Amino acid sequence: MVLSSVLLLFAGCSRFHPRQHEYVYVAAREVYLRDRVAAVSNRVALVKNGQKLEVVEHGRRFDKVRTADGKVGWLQEHTVIDQQNYDRYQQLATEHAQDPAVASAQLRDDLYLHILPGRQTDHFYLLAGNSHVQLLQRASVPHVVPGALPAAKNDAPPPMEDWWLVRDSAGDTGWLLGSRVDVDIPDAIGEYAEGQRMVAAYPLATVMDDGRTPREQRRSAGKNSRHAGRQATVSADADAQPTAPAIPKPETEYLVLLAPPQSGLPYDFDQIRVFTWSLNHHRYETAYRLRGFQGFLPVTMTHEVADGQSYPAFHFRIAGAAGAVIDPATGIAHPQSTRTVSFRLEGNILRRTGADQDPIETRKSGAPADQSTAHTARKHAHEHARR
Repeated sequence: MVLSSVLLLFAGCSRFHPRQHEYVYVAAREVYLRDRVAAVSNRVALVKNGQKLEVVEHGRRFDKVRTADGKVGWLQEHTVIDQQNYDRYQQLATEHAQDPAVASAQLRDDLYLHILPGRQTDHFYLLAGNSHVQLLQRASVPHVVPGALPAAKNDAPPPMEDWWLVRDSAGDTGWLLGSRVDVDIPDAIGEYAEGQRMVAAYPLATVMDDGRTPREQRRSAGKNSRHAGRQATVSADADAQPTAPAIPKPETEYLVLLAPPQSGLPYDFDQIRVFTWSLNHHRYETAYRLRGFQGFLPVTMTHEVADGQSYPAFHFRIAGAAGAVIDPATGIAHPQSTRTVSFRLEGNILRRTGADQDPIETRKSGAPADQSTAHTARKHAHEHARR
């Protein structure tokens, strides 16, 4: 009787404490579940990147899992991430869901999203090559070669590489190696890079171009003046064909950010260039260029009203006299002090606006001062990585 009561007590407790389910998520492109952990085994099911699996049993370097449709098999534990890391990815997406995109880019090939910048960090989602992502934030970390021997204390710091925090069309968020993505730059202005790296291109305004030369425009204006108010007559020449009217074509004018073609810089860009469209020559021309400063993303695009007319405007931060450093813990560049500078495009003229009208100190792109700051950042990041 006592034994029966004890059994009933345990049975009742189990009803109030159901078994906790453990889940993992496929981090590989795709992998087969096997019916046993052995040199010779049979395939049970194919699971793909991002798929949720229930853990049935833990083995040595292997997990026994169950799919949503009840297939059970073994896979290597390095092909999945646990619930904790999966939650970190979800948190990353939530934290940056409202971040403005500083640019868009296209993947050169299939790439994994990493939870932190760096080749040795955990990865999960696999994005397909040629897909487009939004760039949110840049970080620079040491380029650590897998399997390389630890560097001696007095060795030069390793080269840096840039990583971008990105968001895809589904909202998945993570870090990608910057050298494996191409920023979306219109082909018509991409040829003006002049050996620099175009960081981003922002539409400023649109003009309509009918393709006529200045002489054709003057001739048309004179003809319209002579025939104003007259009634058109039918030509006596039956073979004459009417001239087709010119069809205006929209042409976009751009603000472009540029930087030296190297990684690990303690700033995001050091040059701006405004491209306007010439209605006389039917091509892009540089309306304004400023270089040699330390600029930081994001750039804010707005409109300003002057003399009753609205004009496109933009604003961005530049580093103060103290410059900027790369945080060795995150790889993100932080200016010691910042100023916000503003500009407004009025036709083909760019005007300085805003409260800050102080001169912008500039120097040649890639000058020794920039190199010294970047070297210090690499040294600090290298020391942090060793710790």
